[in-house]
Amino acid sequence: MTSTLLRGRTLSFVRWPQTMDDHSAWRYEEDGGLLIRDGRIVATGAYADVEKQADDGTRKIDHRPHLLLPGFIDTHVHVPQMQIIASYGAELLDWLNTYTFPEETKFANAQHGRRIARLFLDEMVRHGTTTVVAYCSVHKASAEAFFAESHARDMLNIAGKVMMDRNAPEGVLDTPQSGYDDTKALIAEWHGKGRQLYAITPRFAITSSPEQMEMARALRREHPDLHMQTHLSENHAEIVFTQQLYPWSRDYTDVYEHYGLLGKKSLFGHCIHLSEREADALSGSGSVAVFCPTSNLFLGSGLFDYQRFRQRDKPLRIATATDVGGGTNYSMLRTMDEGYKVIALNGEKLNPFQSFWQITRGNAEALSVADKIGTLEEGTDADIVVLDASATPAMRLRMETAQTLAQELFLLQTLGDDRAVREVYVAGRAAKSDMAN
Repeated sequence: MTSTLLRGRTLSFVRWPQTMDDHSAWRYEEDGGLLIRDGRIVATGAYADVEKQADDGTRKIDHRPHLLLPGFIDTHVHVPQMQIIASYGAELLDWLNTYTFPEETKFANAQHGRRIARLFLDEMVRHGTTTVVAYCSVHKASAEAFFAESHARDMLNIAGKVMMDRNAPEGVLDTPQSGYDDTKALIAEWHGKGRQLYAITPRFAITSSPEQMEMARALRREHPDLHMQTHLSENHAEIVFTQQLYPWSRDYTDVYEHYGLLGKKSLFGHCIHLSEREADALSGSGSVAVFCPTSNLFLGSGLFDYQRFRQRDKPLRIATATDVGGGTNYSMLRTMDEGYKVIALNGEKLNPFQSFWQITRGNAEALSVADKIGTLEEGTDADIVVLDASATPAMRLRMETAQTLAQELFLLQTLGDDRAVREVYVAGRAAKSDMAN
């Protein structure tokens, strides 16, 4: 049995931090230790105490003075969109038709899918993200390629092939029956294999016919433990088109509600323009609204009202995500930097402890996997990120005047990127340095 002992300044959250002085919301060790065996954390705390539990053969790695946190979690990404990130000048529906759908036709080629899956997960690791919730293309082979690459790296990822049978080019369409059959086969092959989890993935109501939505309902009934992911209320034109396609619906959310797709493991990307009735429906079902700030700004979609959704009488469960490639950066640090600005434009502030809670334990709770990832607690998977707040000349200069942990975290969030990520551990194995070699 091999074991590794990491040393550094450890930070992990136990709940939402109400304020920057809410010290009971997190656990911080100035000289902390994490003892890892067989991919899991078996001891955590002050280094002097944890070291006593290590055996003679334990490998010791000293990351001082850097911060050790749980690996970042990205709850909404589009793997096939790597080569269209930073494409100019479109709003949502134009973006899909001009860039996304033509790009996704390439994934009929299994070799292309394997290449992009490898490069995508390389990029995630480079930026400190150890878990993603991924949309693959409509092609079964694209999901197979993603899961195979994820499994080879022993990552905990959640993914699914999109189901879409209308309002898109022929090269990215399935049928209600083939979408169901391919999804069933992928679930059988990959869900629960190693650390892999499957998400039923109707892209959104515009690209799924009522018949396909019925198939999504059937899949949910047959596999109630699975995640479901889709898009909701990102763009005004999208909302109008959806209600033209489903004229009986009270609103956009009602479409998904009608087909039984709301629930505690249901992830709805964007949720910018929700009515109070829609917010109540999501809240009452325990569904998750996924905040994608860089994408929402880049596509001109609108401002997600994060604090209002948290503070309403019936609060929403919220996750955050890059939404690459509508999102403009692979980094969860950059995502929360833009998220801070969106929230500020809505007249509120998100303190840095809340930001780092969100991209670690907060997102893990939103995905119902906080027993596995998102913390540094004993018994959880050893997915860990090592952060250097002096990674660049500008950061080093600012750190000369940073006096508190809160200031350091905010600096990382505001100025940090992949250069601030010194190392990443996936199931206890050094992944970033291994990738560089």
